[in-house]
Amino acid sequence: MPALLVPDNLKSGVNKACHYDPELNPSYRDLAVHYATAVLPARPYRPKDKAKVEAGVLLVERWVLARLRHQRFFSLGELNRHIAELMLALNRRPFKKLPGSRESAFTDLDRPALRPLPETRYEFAEWKVATVGIDYHVEFDHHYYSVPYRFARQKVDVRATRTTVELFHRGSRIASHLRSALRGRHTTVDAHMTPAHQAVQGWNAPRLMDWAGRIGPHVKAVIEHVLHQRRHPQQGYRSCLGILRLSRTYGESRLEAACARAIDINALSYGSLKSILKHGLDIKHLTAPAQTSLPLEHANVRGPHYYH
Repeated sequence: MPALLVPDNLKSGVNKACHYDPELNPSYRDLAVHYATAVLPARPYRPKDKAKVEAGVLLVERWVLARLRHQRFFSLGELNRHIAELMLALNRRPFKKLPGSRESAFTDLDRPALRPLPETRYEFAEWKVATVGIDYHVEFDHHYYSVPYRFARQKVDVRATRTTVELFHRGSRIASHLRSALRGRHTTVDAHMTPAHQAVQGWNAPRLMDWAGRIGPHVKAVIEHVLHQRRHPQQGYRSCLGILRLSRTYGESRLEAACARAIDINALSYGSLKSILKHGLDIKHLTAPAQTSLPLEHANVRGPHYYH
């Protein structure tokens, strides 16, 4: 590894370009820490800060891309083999004004100055800023991960690798979970749920049930169902709050009607209720099933005796 990296101000390397104190992308910063190197981004609109890189791009365009422009490849491996052959020829091409070639210059000058690689490979991690919900869970990639209840409604940093999800608050790690691919499910650590969790930021099951009861019995029945279908009632707080807040958009009477319809069709979720209200299905009566046979006793039915 080199002692210093000088990248351009691309988004995958620099979040916010600044002449004096650029803000690095967290994943790129992790890579630099893992390989014990420093990052010094070039100044915006100053290509001369990395003149060797710009010259290298020009050389590759002339001696590699230009020579391949009329060829057609049918696999990435085939393309990479041709590029490797051309790169080898370019690096061994003698300098015009200096002794040796790029390959010999690298062997004599650069290789002795490089540091050895660490024993383990760098594992890519994705970073995201998220807000903890009232149920003290954080959503990442359609899954919910718990944090200690006292961080409810606060901003946290989520760091996710292929196997792990870590959550940080002001630089300190507050939770760590195995990454899950189950969409809409919860990963909850019991230690995050202290006896005080029944009053997380003033929200608890009795308060949600009381709000639902003031709207109507069908709303209360739906909220009760959502709270009791999860392993921990707190996992349903977010869904319950979303359902109850639909009354602000569509009115309490329509929400009550929508809940009645949702109970009839067994679609007791926030997404189903929102769809019912959005498409106005709460104001349409459920149609009775079509009649498939006529009654045997009727004035207009002749009966079998007619044909004798």
